[in-house]
Amino acid sequence: MIENTSEYNAPADIKRWGNLALSVGVISGIILLAVGFLFDQKETALRAWLLGFIFSCGLGAGGLGILILQYLTGGAWGVVIRRTVEACSRTLFPVLPLLFIPIALGVPYLYEWSHLHDDPVIMHRGWYLTWGGFIGRAVVYFILWGIMQYLLNKWSASQDQSADYEESARWLGRATRFCGPTMVIFVLVVSFATIDWTMTLDPHWFSTIWGFLYVAGWALTCFSFAVVILAYLSDKAPMNRILGKRHFHDIGKLMLALVMVWAYFNFSQFLIIWSGNIPEETVWFLARMKDGWGWVGLILILFHFGFPFIILLSRDLKRDAKWLALMAIFILIMRITDVFYHIAPSPSTTGAEPHLNAFWILYLLGPLAVGGIWLWAFFGELAKRPLVPIKDPFLENAIEHGRGH
Repeated sequence: MIENTSEYNAPADIKRWGNLALSVGVISGIILLAVGFLFDQKETALRAWLLGFIFSCGLGAGGLGILILQYLTGGAWGVVIRRTVEACSRTLFPVLPLLFIPIALGVPYLYEWSHLHDDPVIMHRGWYLTWGGFIGRAVVYFILWGIMQYLLNKWSASQDQSADYEESARWLGRATRFCGPTMVIFVLVVSFATIDWTMTLDPHWFSTIWGFLYVAGWALTCFSFAVVILAYLSDKAPMNRILGKRHFHDIGKLMLALVMVWAYFNFSQFLIIWSGNIPEETVWFLARMKDGWGWVGLILILFHFGFPFIILLSRDLKRDAKWLALMAIFILIMRITDVFYHIAPSPSTTGAEPHLNAFWILYLLGPLAVGGIWLWAFFGELAKRPLVPIKDPFLENAIEHGRGH
């Protein structure tokens, strides 16, 4: 069992990357705020912030989901990815709740339902679709996520202090037992949160598969992000002694599976609504088939599904850390595009048509602003613990697995 934990700390330049990310985030945020107020583009600026928040929440909550999944399934990939996704999950509290504050304050600028007081549909939903209900539920979501990540991270830290394999195995067993029912709760919380934050942008539209779209999408987001981080660390101590081709191959297969699941869920949603042909259900797609939005949908079909699907079929690419990382970065860009497709064409609170214009450049600043601040928090968390669970009873087998052919 490993005793010298300092050998497994993150490289010193992690702090430099964190400071750079914070600088980009703060500068982008200031520009976004200035343009939003000076040019009376508060709604567009807030939607851009929401885009960045949903993407960053996909990294934080996605990290928690993957952490739960790897405890349930086991495998070498779960051991080597654990500390990366643990660092992602620890941003769920308090960083992401703080980044949610502009959205909570900006409800009247973001959500059309906040102005539809006499609308029969909104009235029927009662307290649920009110400013207070919206914020109250968000508090519950972050508390539940916070409890999940706190316990799993606490038990993982305790495992690092284990005196022997038996004690280490007990901590692992406790986390595994906890993750069974927790996975169900996690999926429900993600479903309710994403329905609140993105689906209600179109107050009269609904989709019963919406939550699963984000469960799969956020998992793909975090897997892709983790590949980028692991690929960067793969030629630096200590991860150059741990990571092998088969680790990236395993994670690459999971990315391929999630690309297909994302496409399946989206196609199922479209097919069911198209075949039903009910006006209340088709309005969401009709808005995204005109004024240039149809091209965004085509881009998602070709480059969020088609291109990654073909490339990730390659065994050699999945085993090459750098090439897989490039594919992961491409997928991350498509994930931002997918959330943009959900948010931007939604009805405006001012009644204006959501046309593409010069101010849509703000949507590039949103992910940079929120994502930069989130990355700073992530790198800070990653540097706090050894890069692998050093006392995990399966660590040696996981390392040996990566060296196989």
